[in-house]
Order: sequence, then C-alpha cells, then structure tokens
Amino acid sequence: MIDFGYSLTKSNRLDLDAADTSLARELTGQEHSLLLCIGCGTCTAGCTAGQFVLHNPRRMQLMLRYGQTDGLKEQLEHCMVCGKCQMLCPRGVDLRSIWVKLARALQTR
Repeated sequence: MIDFGYSLTKSNRLDLDAADTSLARELTGQEHSLLLCIGCGTCTAGCTAGQFVLHNPRRMQLMLRYGQTDGLKEQLEHCMVCGKCQMLCPRGVDLRSIWVKLARALQTR
C-alpha cells in the first residue's frame, strides 16, 4: 500500500431530515426576524468577543438551524450580548433577542 501522506477524515455530512430542529422552530416562532438571516457573516466579522475567543454568531445560527445543539451553550457563554452584531446586520435580524431567548431555551433542555 502506498502512503500518500494524508488520511481520510470522518464525513461531517448532515442528515437534515433526521435532525431535531425543534429548538430552531421554537425560536423562530418567538423571533420571526431569524427567518431573515441569509448567513452573510457580517455579525461574525463585527463581533467584539469573536476577536478574542472562539465565538462565531454565524456558526451559532447555522448550528441552531441544523439542529446541532451540542456546543451552542459554550458559544453563548462567550457572547457579551453587546448588540454589535445586531447593529451591523444588513437584514435587521434581532440577534440580541435571539441569543437571550436561546440561552433561556438551552437552560430548560
């Protein structure tokens, strides 16, 4: 067998049909502006906390939509809830409210 110097990595493909998106549906029902997000990343680019720690608002939103709740709580712990991401959002998504409601929802799960 020839060693090419790399190995295959585990697939990170998501089965969205089997994903539990109940949390995303619950938050979307409470905060309709979540549906406006196009995933442009402006929130992450302007995030003050993201410059110093591993915190990524865009990734959090995607994890929420895809039902990947593992790791969301840790991401939220780094959020300062300063609202800078919300001020920069070109679509007017109320991110500050979403993060607060997400934190409350994760406490009960």
